[in-house]
Amino acid sequence: MKKLLERLKFDKKGLIPVIIQDVDTNEVLMLAYMNEEAFIMTMETGKTHFWSRSREKLWLKGEESGNYQQVEDIYFDCDADTLLIKAHQVRGACHKGYWSCFYRQMKKNGEVKIIGKKVFEPKKVYGPKETIEKTYEALGKKEKK
Repeated sequence: MKKLLERLKFDKKGLIPVIIQDVDTNEVLMLAYMNEEAFIMTMETGKTHFWSRSREKLWLKGEESGNYQQVEDIYFDCDADTLLIKAHQVRGACHKGYWSCFYRQMKKNGEVKIIGKKVFEPKKVYGPKETIEKTYEALGKKEKK
């Protein structure tokens, strides 16, 4: 594991960006960040783990929602400063209820069009928005929309 970590270039904050792609369709599902611990946990468990920059803590994708990502393959780019993970996604990747976090298309004229498929209702998975806002408030953080 140490040799793998030595090949990767983490930024000054100890993070590396990670693109998650559906293994079957090649659709980009999300972008997140890993620190060394998240990388090790991902390698050891076969499920994606990330570092939350807003909550400042390690998290297992799907720990609250059950929407896990089972890792199939991991790639790194030519500069070794970005990872690409091909994974089997359970239900949906986006906390807004969509299959992919990239569910909106921006047109040249500024129009925004919803192109993604909504696959679950966030309130049923995470509870009411007020609960989420109160949780962030208690943590001293603002929810990023």
